Amino acid sequence: MKKYLKLLTRTKLFYGITESEIEAMLKCLSAANHYYQKGECIFRRGEHITAVAMLLEGSIHIQKEDYWGNLSILSKISEGEIFGEVYACLGNDEMRHNAVAEKPSTVLFLDISRVLATCPSACRFHGQLIRNLLSVISSKNKTLTQKLEHMSQRTTREKLLSYLSEQSQKAGSPSFDIPFNRQQLADFLSVDRSAMSNELCKMRDEGILLFDRNHFTLK
Repeated sequence: MKKYLKLLTRTKLFYGITESEIEAMLKCLSAANHYYQKGECIFRRGEHITAVAMLLEGSIHIQKEDYWGNLSILSKISEGEIFGEVYACLGNDEMRHNAVAEKPSTVLFLDISRVLATCPSACRFHGQLIRNLLSVISSKNKTLTQKLEHMSQRTTREKLLSYLSEQSQKAGSPSFDIPFNRQQLADFLSVDRSAMSNELCKMRDEGILLFDRNHFTLK
């Protein structure tokens, strides 16, 4: 785990906690890391989980598949981000989604019961960890609300413009990269890929935007 300590100090979960404090805490939290090949499931729908997961290397998609096999990407997990924390905290609720490795990935697991219960010495950094966890959950709720805003738009064009506008504001620039390829973006917005590609070309021809793969510029 020593190779990941610098990464952990930069994460929202371990914000304000030093490398030495994190190293001591990982033992207290029964931390364990596992490697996954591309396409492997970290969590499956229907499972009960007792650990919060953090991506150390790679990329993870949180996705949902319906009865007919239609796939919808709910979110993309980047290095240093956590996932599964809500179901781990709930305890008895089954996972409703799958967490799948988009590419070879290494994931850190922390026992949620040890995260939420302060150790006997009531160390300062454990209290900070709990506050950080609440902050991360609140931030994710905000992100989910933003996605619902995109999804609530009536047309494919409106969904695209809502999402791209948000990405531009987040980047602080009219030119920005998005974290999805075309199929992943269609799955994220729950639209048909062909219809979405056609709409992007129409908006390009109308001078609304420019794009090259996952790089966009709003005009």
